[in-house]
Amino acid sequence: MRTLIDDAVILTMDDKEPIVNRGYIDIEDTVIRAVGSSPMRPRDRAVYDRIVDGTGRMALPGLVNAHTHVGMMPFRNYASDLPLETWLFEKLFPMEDKLREEDIYWTARLGIAEMLRSGTTTFADMYMFSDVLGDAVAETGIRADLARGLQCFDDEFDIDTDTRMQEARALYRQYHGAAEGRITVRFGPHAVYTCTPRYLQEVAAAASDLGTGIHMHLAETSKEHRDCVETYGKTPTQHLAELGVLDVPVMAAHGVHLSAEDRSLLQEHQVSVVHNPGSNLKLGSGVADVPALQRAGINVCLGTDSVSSNNNLDMIRELYLAAVLSKGAFEDSIGVKAHEALKMATLYGGRALGLDSIGALRAGMKADLILLDIDQPHYYPLHDPAAAVVYCGGGSDVHTVMVDGRILYEAGEFLTLDIEKAKAETRRISEDLFRR
Repeated sequence: MRTLIDDAVILTMDDKEPIVNRGYIDIEDTVIRAVGSSPMRPRDRAVYDRIVDGTGRMALPGLVNAHTHVGMMPFRNYASDLPLETWLFEKLFPMEDKLREEDIYWTARLGIAEMLRSGTTTFADMYMFSDVLGDAVAETGIRADLARGLQCFDDEFDIDTDTRMQEARALYRQYHGAAEGRITVRFGPHAVYTCTPRYLQEVAAAASDLGTGIHMHLAETSKEHRDCVETYGKTPTQHLAELGVLDVPVMAAHGVHLSAEDRSLLQEHQVSVVHNPGSNLKLGSGVADVPALQRAGINVCLGTDSVSSNNNLDMIRELYLAAVLSKGAFEDSIGVKAHEALKMATLYGGRALGLDSIGALRAGMKADLILLDIDQPHYYPLHDPAAAVVYCGGGSDVHTVMVDGRILYEAGEFLTLDIEKAKAETRRISEDLFRR
């Protein structure tokens, strides 16, 4: 299948040629063959099976949401305006205990639809019933990195018979590399305050044995930091390093409360930090010092967190927050530049997931991309395309979404899922869940 996207403004995320003002993207099956710097000549179009008109549109790599919990869809707009610990332990955890596998079947599809609609082509998830989410990923065509969330509050466990770990291993066996390679799997120990030290050690050892990584929360709140120092005499980052957890590939969500020593450890162990500005602001967790992380040589990517703590999955809104928040919080008008924020949401997200074939538009990369409708008042004049996306754009500007060369969303239509059914079922499931 040969596809041509022609006459578009192209943000490549490739430093060699970051912006193509009116160019084309040549795609064969799942891979980009070439990115041209001018519109395709009419006589050269005959070889293509499908031609997508890029006039009035901007092409950029599909966005990577590197931290979310799609199964929490029923809890959107529930238990708002609470401290994180109250929200989590008194509100969320009790409700999550009522979730059933069948609840995730449709709500996951609604979450995926929301991400596709706003330009996300890859997401990293940590939650329960991940096998059902794996089915949803396979059926809808999106790309995902899945982790079964893991918790252990005492040391009376056997890692080989621990129910959550059994589910995590089963998820890895069934889905790692599944859906034409669109699904990868890692382990998801929740945090230092929900897992005992020995449990964290044994999860890390299991991840190492399989050659996979870890996705967990780290240094999200000042309370987490204080409690860890009081309990173990170390910061959460130092605690994880001593336990050997950082010896495997780790994606650490949040990274708000980190010392200079913590940053040095994260850089030494090549940990990727997932910045979640919307969630951190809503939960009052603080502001991650992204410029300091980047100066330390740490790969920083971007995530939304869940719809309960954000409360949406619009990565373009997170782009705006990531760029302006660092400027205001640290009184630095440069802070996170627009183009750097876009890299956090594309190239650096792929790097965190170990996916070096996504996040940029150049020959040999996967054809995971989006088209924005820029023929709208808020994009005029288009002096700087990157700044226009970050400071002017929104998820509602997304016109076309492609993963592996396959169009999943176009001009308001979902091509791989029944959106009305997903909305109706999520409403029914949410009402039933709260009755329970």
